[in-house]
Amino acid sequence: MRHKRYLGSMPPPGSATGPTPHAPEPAPGPARHEWSTRHSVLTLARRTVALLNALSPEEPQPETVAAVLCEYGEPAPVRLSTADVADLRLAAEELRAVFEATDVDLAASRLNRLLARGTGALRLSSHHGESPWHPHLDSDDEAPWGEWLLASSCLALTVLVWDRQEPPGGVCASPVCRHVFITRGSGPDRRYCSRRCATRERVAAHRRNRAAAGIGPRGEERVTPRRGAGSSGPPAP
Repeated sequence: MRHKRYLGSMPPPGSATGPTPHAPEPAPGPARHEWSTRHSVLTLARRTVALLNALSPEEPQPETVAAVLCEYGEPAPVRLSTADVADLRLAAEELRAVFEATDVDLAASRLNRLLARGTGALRLSSHHGESPWHPHLDSDDEAPWGEWLLASSCLALTVLVWDRQEPPGGVCASPVCRHVFITRGSGPDRRYCSRRCATRERVAAHRRNRAAAGIGPRGEERVTPRRGAGSSGPPAP
């Protein structure tokens, strides 16, 4: 099953909990009282961000994308073909438009368009008892990767817009990055995906300002030589 884990695996109800002679003991999943819908939505939104950023290069590597999927709960090994990655990348490009929305109305409009065109009927799945019951918008638990990414991401981002009444995220303002990110829902508007990008751009802006003011890298004032009266030069004939 493709989406076998959802914040950890649980054995199906009524199944044996101990190891079998020829199979490793399953990794323990979270207890049912630890299953949090709100935490799950945020986790799925963060997974969307991680996948969109992994798929942003012109030729994303299947191994890199598979590693992100495993990090967010897909059982290893995840084997992706180049066609799978291409399918995921098409979905990622459509989802990126939601992160580029500058206000909540535009984000909602773009999500509505994706929901109408790229998702199916709302249904509940527990992946054969291995997860809490949770909503799905893809056609089946074995839906193609691109359909799954688009549907699951639209669902998570829709809940964030509904809950916060603001765009679910943004695009890093650093021109050398342009990764997407999820907003935290409080505090000042976020412009960068990480502290590293924010620091790099702040340092670059500081250097540009100093250069424009004629200040050298060591704090010395740069003097621009001017030709005019008293300047040295070849004598007039």
